[in-house]
Amino acid sequence: MKHKTFFCLSIFLSVILFACSKNNNTVSQKETLPEEQTAANNNAGASQISGVGFYATTGECDYGSQGAAYAIRMTGDLQGCLYAFIDDFECSPSGTYREEGRELFVGTYNGQPGTFWTTYKFEARYEGCSENGAPLGAEIFGRCQHPIVAGSGTGVFNGVSGQLNFKDDIEAGNFPYRGQLRF
Repeated sequence: MKHKTFFCLSIFLSVILFACSKNNNTVSQKETLPEEQTAANNNAGASQISGVGFYATTGECDYGSQGAAYAIRMTGDLQGCLYAFIDDFECSPSGTYREEGRELFVGTYNGQPGTFWTTYKFEARYEGCSENGAPLGAEIFGRCQHPIVAGSGTGVFNGVSGQLNFKDDIEAGNFPYRGQLRF
């Protein structure tokens, strides 16, 4: 009799443990599903873009006529000129440089012309700083974020939002970028 009770109790506990572990796995899957859907929804409708920017040389991107401080010639998914208008900058004695401003992109995406504006924040480390707060010497590292200004797009960029992110390639002397465009 004791063996029958022990045997029945063992089977009963096994069924309960199996059912509980099965339910826990199901709950776990249900809990992670919304996170996966959320991640997919965050990228839904966003076009991933990438390329490389270079300081524009003479004959490329006439930034003087735009009133810009400088221009970046964009290659890759964005083809054209990114004109920079510096609003503020500072450099600490350690060589940490921060710059904020606006930019106008004039060019093409998928062969279609258009423009958009960004705001940007650039952070870098240089060998030092000049008395006026400008960077001095070689750049050691740098990166910047460029959120697109809502409602600023024309042509192919009409209604676009998103952001470009640059990380300077010091050795190559260029500016690889990645980002997202949402139409």
